[in-house]
Amino acid sequence: MKGMSKRYLLAAGCAVCVGLGVFGAVQESAAHKDPHDAATLKAFQDLFMEQVILGDRLFHGDPEAQQEMGVNLSKTGMACAMCHPISSDIHPHEFPKFQEQMSEFATLRDMVNWCIEKPNEGEVIDVNSEAMKALEAYMYWSNKGSVLDPGRH
Repeated sequence: MKGMSKRYLLAAGCAVCVGLGVFGAVQESAAHKDPHDAATLKAFQDLFMEQVILGDRLFHGDPEAQQEMGVNLSKTGMACAMCHPISSDIHPHEFPKFQEQMSEFATLRDMVNWCIEKPNEGEVIDVNSEAMKALEAYMYWSNKGSVLDPGRH
């Protein structure tokens, strides 16, 4: 909780933190000390879009992308896009949440692996793999502008 103000946590709905007395000396901190220059921002955006494009290919069942990434997302010939034609209908901004299909509290990555394993009969991928990061980048990009609303159904 260091670096977070009591006011911020209360506004964010963390009254439990206040009630537990987790506030000691509050220190303000900044995530970035200096703004990035235009060239750095462009490099970041270019790299992000490369991942979005790779994630798009995986999401739509491109066998070459799967081979490049060393993953097998489906043994049935299904692709994520067959159930979610425009990835915005998966609502990644609502995770983490209780996921009915899994009967447990789940992250977006957990849900991706559930879909790969259950309906697609594919091979679960490491949640920290490059393939998962690319899929996640595509799904979040597809939902750009959505308001974070974790836990919503």
